Amino acid sequence: MLRTESTKINLMRPLGQPALACAGYRWRENYYSHQRRGGYNIGVRIIEDFLARTNVGRCHDFRETADVISKNAFKLYLGVTPTVTNWSPAGDEFSLQLDSNPLAEFVELPDNHTGLSYSSLLCGVLRGALEMVQMAVDVRIVQDTLQGDLQTELRLRFLRRIEESMPAGEE
Repeated sequence: MLRTESTKINLMRPLGQPALACAGYRWRENYYSHQRRGGYNIGVRIIEDFLARTNVGRCHDFRETADVISKNAFKLYLGVTPTVTNWSPAGDEFSLQLDSNPLAEFVELPDNHTGLSYSSLLCGVLRGALEMVQMAVDVRIVQDTLQGDLQTELRLRFLRRIEESMPAGEE
């Protein structure tokens, strides 16, 4: 129980700032841009903490990456384990399905903004974290419990492996 409570407290702190900052935006495009950018910044920073806390090595393929995201990262930071499903035939795309969205516990959308997706923050977090381990991905929301869907579904598509580059003069 203590672990769940500390997870909720830690979760609220970084997520509350983007939510407050976007309160003045009138256009959805700005809102989503802000949410994804805020999530991306969280992902860039959280990957170091994740690698330090877990004993996870480099993933060899996208299936292994999906497994680590589902069983380790989501469990560690959000206290839930999404189901990895809907793999594409090429193995370069999959869905993470969350029966309960922890973000929905802390967010209530006003009636005049029911079309907004606060869960877009998760898209940015995943993109930022995976970019730091040399994976370019596209992440989008397919379903969202905040929009009245029965579950939240995030769709991840592998774009390319990012080649590590050495700064000029260091080889």
